[in-house]
Amino acid sequence: MPSVAVRRASAADLDALLSLYRELAGQKATAAPADSATGKSVLEQILADQTRELAVAVLEARLVGTADMVIVPNLTHRGEPWAVIENVIVTQTDQRRGIGRALLEHLITVAKAASCHKVALLSGKHRAEAHEFYRSMGFKAVAEGFKLYLDEQ
Repeated sequence: MPSVAVRRASAADLDALLSLYRELAGQKATAAPADSATGKSVLEQILADQTRELAVAVLEARLVGTADMVIVPNLTHRGEPWAVIENVIVTQTDQRRGIGRALLEHLITVAKAASCHKVALLSGKHRAEAHEFYRSMGFKAVAEGFKLYLDEQ
């Protein structure tokens, strides 16, 4: 089986990222990705942000997954930052090939290098398969998560 390469996203990845995010959004219109012009501007901001690690997974010269992590400065826990992972997606045709694992391992390595005391992520309650995967990576369901979607009010 070919090995997956994980790296920081680049501006050249925009179209592939938008395609992955369309798959992630599914039928939920409010979760749809930005259009190309807006996406280009937003991606430039993301890539310039040193507290952000937008990781992409490449398999056989195709971008097949991504996960986004933000490192947050913190006044608690001895001033050690914490990190949050969002927008984890591996294209459906390439799932169960170690791509998600490679993405999360990369982000955890980045978080450790930044001296983060924890890495958090949220996952929809209905995603039991994803939860098993996150548990296999060492994540524990230790809190009840809440979201307020401002575009749905």
